[in-house]
Amino acid sequence: MKHFGKIGVLLVNLGTPDNPKRPAVYRYLKQFLLDPRVIDYPWLPRNLLVRGLIIPFRAGKSAKLYQQLWTQEGSPLKVYGERVAVGVQQELGEEYEVVLAMRYQNPSIENGIRTLLDRGVREIVVFPMFPQYASASTGSVHDEVMRLLRKEQTIPNVRFINSFYDYEPLIDLFISNAQQFDLESYDHIIFSYHGLPQRHLIKGDRNNHCLQSGDCCQTIGVHNQFCYSAQCHATTAAIVAKLQLTPDQYTTTFQSRLNDKWVKPFTDDVIEEMAAKGAKRLLIFSPAFVADCLETVIELGVEYQEDFEKFGGDKVDYVPSLNDDPRWIKAVADLVKKPEYSTS
Repeated sequence: MKHFGKIGVLLVNLGTPDNPKRPAVYRYLKQFLLDPRVIDYPWLPRNLLVRGLIIPFRAGKSAKLYQQLWTQEGSPLKVYGERVAVGVQQELGEEYEVVLAMRYQNPSIENGIRTLLDRGVREIVVFPMFPQYASASTGSVHDEVMRLLRKEQTIPNVRFINSFYDYEPLIDLFISNAQQFDLESYDHIIFSYHGLPQRHLIKGDRNNHCLQSGDCCQTIGVHNQFCYSAQCHATTAAIVAKLQLTPDQYTTTFQSRLNDKWVKPFTDDVIEEMAAKGAKRLLIFSPAFVADCLETVIELGVEYQEDFEKFGGDKVDYVPSLNDDPRWIKAVADLVKKPEYSTS
């Protein structure tokens, strides 16, 4: 069959406020936290919680953090995203149309889809820029794309990239970034992934496997292939195998928790435990993030450093994100062309 039109690529990251001032941060948090895949409560309690409790108290504090993060060019997440989109377009060539979108705020997924449809693409590859699948991130992107496309009279072929947690070029990039550090000089290495409520894992479990044992996420297979925690552990396993680390040298942890019912162990708890054992130097990977953001620059780079010093430690070093590394750009372009990493 003869093909007409190009292949559209929709690169999607989580999102960022339009600016670091409180009103923009308020809008961002409202859209983000009212997503039922993020806070999976029924509509009324979710709205009461978000609009009445969380945002009024969190918007101002978050705005101050974004002001620390902001650069002259803007939000790093968006700046690097734009550079990656340009680079991927160059890698893929004229047979593709690449646009960047954010799940929350701007540039929006709606505008991205409209741009691709207006350009007459024959297929859309939806690429959420999250290595590990979670309903609150990748699932939410897929959900929004399907919600928008079902309004269209004509829908082109659509491919969704689900996850790429074990993609070897990704693993090699994290290892390469870590090799600028003397790994032997650190008392412990932490692989810190974004936190998630345990109930999200349980709700996605179709095999009565989730949290049934203390090591249920240590191996990944057909029974837990879409489990966020299992994919995180698989990413860690791939990195440590190439670095030839022994089990006592590293820990997989989860950051940004809101309460005790989130996926464990918690990064801040492990940092405190390491300090109590006499550790002075820690190295932290963050393989759930492909670009600098609040969770990497501020939480890992500033807040955990302060915590570690308070507990008696000296230095927390952070393995840089992939950002606009040319090798990451090439990896994204290659993933777009690999059908085994996507579903239709």
